[in-house]
Amino acid sequence: MQNKHGSSLIRTAVVAVVAAVIGGGVVYGGANFFNSGSDSNGSVVNTSKAGSTKVSNVKVSTNSQVSNVFNHTKNSVVSVVNLQKQSSSDSSGLSEYFGGSNSSSDSSSSSSSKDLTEYSEGSGVIYKKASGKAYIVTNNHVVSGSEKLEVILSNGTKLDAKKVGTDSVTDLAVLSIDSAKVTQVASFGNSDSIKVGEPAIAIGSPLGSEYATSVTQGIISAKKRTVPVQDETTGQETGEATVIQTDAAINPGNSGGPLLNIQGQVIGINSMKLSGTGTSSSSSSNATVEGMGFAIPSNEVVKIIDQLVSNGKVVRPALGISMVDLSNISSAQQKSILKIPSSVTGGVVVMSAKSNSPASNAGLKKYDVITQLAGKKVDSSADLRSELYNHNVGDTVSVKYYHDGQEKSGSIKLSENTSQLDITD
Repeated sequence: MQNKHGSSLIRTAVVAVVAAVIGGGVVYGGANFFNSGSDSNGSVVNTSKAGSTKVSNVKVSTNSQVSNVFNHTKNSVVSVVNLQKQSSSDSSGLSEYFGGSNSSSDSSSSSSSKDLTEYSEGSGVIYKKASGKAYIVTNNHVVSGSEKLEVILSNGTKLDAKKVGTDSVTDLAVLSIDSAKVTQVASFGNSDSIKVGEPAIAIGSPLGSEYATSVTQGIISAKKRTVPVQDETTGQETGEATVIQTDAAINPGNSGGPLLNIQGQVIGINSMKLSGTGTSSSSSSNATVEGMGFAIPSNEVVKIIDQLVSNGKVVRPALGISMVDLSNISSAQQKSILKIPSSVTGGVVVMSAKSNSPASNAGLKKYDVITQLAGKKVDSSADLRSELYNHNVGDTVSVKYYHDGQEKSGSIKLSENTSQLDITD
């Protein structure tokens, strides 16, 4: 997502980079001229007559697979504009950082459309047309806090958009627009079938719609990378997400746009929120990180957006516990408090179990260590959530855990994650 305010510095940086490239081109061209008066293709011609330089007549074929993917998909990729009311005052002095403006020209408290300004821009991809509507998947953080949403098609047409549903846990959202002017929709590929090292292509609006339908290419760097997720408002870590890592250039504004395979199928939805969290939490330094972008896998995307279209929200099962990874517990405490065998190296420690929750009804108590859920090994809270969310409310799943050093088995009937249950799970 690209914040519209304070972007002049970025634009200056872009201009500087372009200038540097042009300068480098001049140096290279000069070196080539002096080193070889002409080449066999006639692309450089050295003559004694001043002012006689000509453009080469050599034609280069650029019908690459990446070009085919771009042409096959570009009209399904859109810019998403988040409109919010401009604050009339800002005593904190941070309005520019959070997308506001220091201008006092808008002092009205009305929330009418004329008082709304562009807060930020992101990307999205049209994936379905039905009953006069076109459906767009984007990031939740792209549309968060919006009072109005607009979508800009690849041909520049601007349309009003409506929220169909949002999910902050996966950072996904679905919008709808009138489908009359939509000429292309994207299809989803199987993110479980991708391979590390295969090509990956990103299309979106880096730095906003001014650079709409920009395409970048890279590879899949990792299929399943676990990164921490932070609450956008509080900055607190709320859990972990399993994402695709790529070195395809993904910049602010690419958020919500598609990551594509070489067949032009959407294999992920780019999320700069996850990228920022992943890099900022990996080190306490302010080192610049390049070539590390993250995308929500398409298989997860499809599962979430189908629920958003059907229900307007995502209903998830819960255990009703707060938990911590076993790896975060010292070996001395594992032995003295948890009393688990030294052979147990992974699991999730129950720190509390809500009364009458699925976990407590199954007999789990504080300091129990869950090692399996539904027959799948659990090494971390990310593993537990991943397996838990593969099931539906009302399902009964098996569980293995250690209680006072003894391995036990049980069954848990899953209920809906509501405010009555612990929000951690």
